[in-house]
Amino acid sequence: MIEQFFPNASLLWEEFGTATLETLAMTCISGVIAGILGLILGVILLITDEDGLQPNRIVYSILDKIVNIGRSIPFIILLAVIMPFTRVLVGTSIGTEAVTVPIVLGTIPFFARQIQNVLLEVDSGVIEAAKSMGESNLGIILFVYLKEGLVSIIRASSFTVINLIGLTAMAGTVGGGGLGAMALQQGYQRGRDDVTLLSLVLVLIIVFITQIIGNLLVKWTLRGRKI
Repeated sequence: MIEQFFPNASLLWEEFGTATLETLAMTCISGVIAGILGLILGVILLITDEDGLQPNRIVYSILDKIVNIGRSIPFIILLAVIMPFTRVLVGTSIGTEAVTVPIVLGTIPFFARQIQNVLLEVDSGVIEAAKSMGESNLGIILFVYLKEGLVSIIRASSFTVINLIGLTAMAGTVGGGGLGAMALQQGYQRGRDDVTLLSLVLVLIIVFITQIIGNLLVKWTLRGRKI
């Protein structure tokens, strides 16, 4: 049955397995690194804003512009622009390891802005109450902003990972490996529509699984707060 609908793809199961693992590796590694750095950057933007815990116009202005510029650069152009930096950092400009660098750099500004916007929605009354009780700025960040905004942070993280999966597929255009490269090199360029279609299906499956995991985490978090 599968061979009937995917005659060419059925001959490339091993390649599809490798490509799927490469996509998952790029997504997980990039997601963890960009998630940590993006969270830190988002919190710094939050607290250095004029209404933040530690207002600093110079720091906020610089970081805000960096984030805006980073979000404005098309990813395909970013891939090409930072190739020399990538080559210096990891020793090559192609392959799964190499494209992780631009994926991380492309995701950090996006996630940082998501985090900033999410934390701005935390009830100001709770923050003021924490201040009146003598809570330190670090304590307010950890036990008020991040705790109260956890559900929204999970949702933003899920959305960011889905966006990141799209970047890994695009990275295939420059030899980054993964399902994007599979669809382009083994599918489109060789006229194998079934290979391209199966690559798309596998990417969508990864996206759907990501959405399911994100929704479950949100439900568990909300349930834990009700207990």
